[in-house]
Amino acid sequence: MADKAGSPPRAWQRMLSGRRLDLLDPSPFDVEIEDIAHGLARVARWNGQTRGPNAYSVAEHSVLVERLALRFEPGLEPRWRLAILLHDAPEYVIGDMISPFKAVMGGAYKEIEARLAGAINLRFGLPAVVPAEIHKLAKRADQVSAYFEAIELAGFTVAEANRIFGRPRGFPDRLDLAPSPTDAAEGLFLARFAELSQAIAAHGGPQPGRLAQPAQTT
Repeated sequence: MADKAGSPPRAWQRMLSGRRLDLLDPSPFDVEIEDIAHGLARVARWNGQTRGPNAYSVAEHSVLVERLALRFEPGLEPRWRLAILLHDAPEYVIGDMISPFKAVMGGAYKEIEARLAGAINLRFGLPAVVPAEIHKLAKRADQVSAYFEAIELAGFTVAEANRIFGRPRGFPDRLDLAPSPTDAAEGLFLARFAELSQAIAAHGGPQPGRLAQPAQTT
């Protein structure tokens, strides 16, 4: 549906940083880590159907997945740890859709998600499409995270979680997950990003810093 002027509907979102991110053709120049952290800290996992006074945010989930991936691959290069931290970063724009709904949405959702992921990765010095083994590692860690989130926060029985996600081997019965307030979740994500940025620089790679960005037009 066109807007009042008869032009196509708006396909960009204004961020608190002032950037305008085009959802259909996202540019790395319009991506800011502060916007990502702010958004992910306010996007609830499990559609908000979790125990406790605070929602369990995608920001907290992202930090957990990166930590779990490092447990599987202790020698993982910092840049790939950053890629895993950012594995759900597109959700700062499009939200966290539960897997059953993603299946219903099909290709259109995945295409938009992939474009956003590519722009985000390029913004922080990563390839637009990460190597298959890194994607697989992120999925493996994500599956473990989902199992513990399910039984500790989302009301799943252990039997249900075993059947749907699989019981992770070599892990304790619980990770004692405790959702944080949004400000704390945002700070946690930004702190981990900063640590990984420093590790990348120390490892000999370019530190993910600010791009020389063009002036924002109104």
